[in-house]
Amino acid sequence: MKKLLIISVTVLTAGSFFLTSCSSADANTSMKSPALKNEAAEKMLIAKQAGVNEKTAIDAKAKTIENLQAAFKGETTASAKYAAYSKKAEQEGYHEIALLYKAASTSENIHANNHKAVLQESGISVPVIKPEFTVKSTKENLEDAIKGETYEVTTMYPDFLTIANETGNQIAVMSLTYAYKTEKKHKVMYENALAALQHNTVKSLPSVFYVCSTCGNTYENTAPARCGISMTSSEKFIKITSL
Repeated sequence: MKKLLIISVTVLTAGSFFLTSCSSADANTSMKSPALKNEAAEKMLIAKQAGVNEKTAIDAKAKTIENLQAAFKGETTASAKYAAYSKKAEQEGYHEIALLYKAASTSENIHANNHKAVLQESGISVPVIKPEFTVKSTKENLEDAIKGETYEVTTMYPDFLTIANETGNQIAVMSLTYAYKTEKKHKVMYENALAALQHNTVKSLPSVFYVCSTCGNTYENTAPARCGISMTSSEKFIKITSL
């Protein structure tokens, strides 16, 4: 009897130990499982986000190239258009407005060349642009110029700069910024010229312009020692006093 009792107790004890061990294992598994799942989910989320960021960066880079090409075409066209507008203003007897257009044409050409240089630096070939525009009366030409400059400073260049900044392409940002800040000044100059034309005070407009050879920044009558946009020395400014 004693032997049987000892065996029973032993079996019972072993069984209890086995059940306890299983319960502990199950508990450990149930405790670890959510953590492992969360860790796996976090890794998947990080990988997914990295993929999204990489795609966004690639898209922004491609878009910046596209924007620079559009800006190059726009500035090339503007340079040719303003040169033609200058001739028309001179023909109509508005010499001061003609000088303004010549200065602006010179400035836009600098912007176009800057954009072109950035594209070439990126290994992008730049096609030859054939500007298309229509020359009308000086009044209508000024209205067209104001419309174009307004679009550039309120929509085009701000949008282009936002995307270029995402890529970290500093040379692209620099070229676009040069144009953006200069066009803001051109817009005001054209608005003043239109007002003078409407009030028959064209002769009171500036007859001397200075254009920064680095960024196209344009000054009326006098120029500072250095460009307010690119810090270029005034010795490198282009002086416009005649057509």
